[in-house]
Amino acid sequence: MTVSWEDDLSLALRIADAADALTTDRFRANDLQVTTKPDLTPVTDADRRTELAIRAILKSERPGDAVLGEEFDGTGESARLWVIDPIDGTKNYVRGVPVWATLIALVVDHEPVVGVVSAPALGRRWWAAAGSGAFTRDVDGSERAIRASAVTHLSDASFSFSDHVGWNDVAASGTDSSAGFHTLLDTCWRSRAYGDFWSHLLVAEGAVDIAAEPQLNPWDVAALVPVVREAGGLITRFDGTPTFGGAGTTSCVTTNGHLHDEVVALLRP
Repeated sequence: MTVSWEDDLSLALRIADAADALTTDRFRANDLQVTTKPDLTPVTDADRRTELAIRAILKSERPGDAVLGEEFDGTGESARLWVIDPIDGTKNYVRGVPVWATLIALVVDHEPVVGVVSAPALGRRWWAAAGSGAFTRDVDGSERAIRASAVTHLSDASFSFSDHVGWNDVAASGTDSSAGFHTLLDTCWRSRAYGDFWSHLLVAEGAVDIAAEPQLNPWDVAALVPVVREAGGLITRFDGTPTFGGAGTTSCVTTNGHLHDEVVALLRP
């Protein structure tokens, strides 16, 4: 039996609208409150307000579902889990760099089935539901289906990442992937650090062919999975296993599918 996730996708898109209003209102605000979390990453009043607003909508619309977010404790036990990152790219947000987004995912029986990524400062949004294709809204407001590229050789591929952090940190990522990282830098046609969610979604829409990061949290990756898959790409850990699942940090490599085995062979522990 085919399961439709359209109602959940519609809800996620409405949640993204509400989140956009909150995050854009506080973006570049002179009185933005920024504090440092125990893991030494920044958090703003906008992060917290946005997550609380999302949780309130979910409590009203999906009271039986569990919620996992970046800024507050998880709620409930359910086969249906909403995973939210109110602002992915907080360091960009606090400095006035427009590359940040709200990530909203529905995970059912440990499988991400709905994903929405909204980047209002870029004028962009991406979304997908399992079995229904992947789509984006461009800066002019038009909407289109997206598809990963057909590039088949690393020498023709564009590679994106966030920064150098974590690539040789065995304690954090479980492996030293620096050799594979530098091979990609040296071999690929082009390398750029677009960063965070954007790298992976550029793969989904065919503008980039490979994206990789050694350390991500569950809320960083859950919303990416349906979009990348529905666009014909692949998204896994560096060892080729599912990138979403379990607690703690995970590695993540996204490709157009054609290059995946070759890239995983370079990055595999």
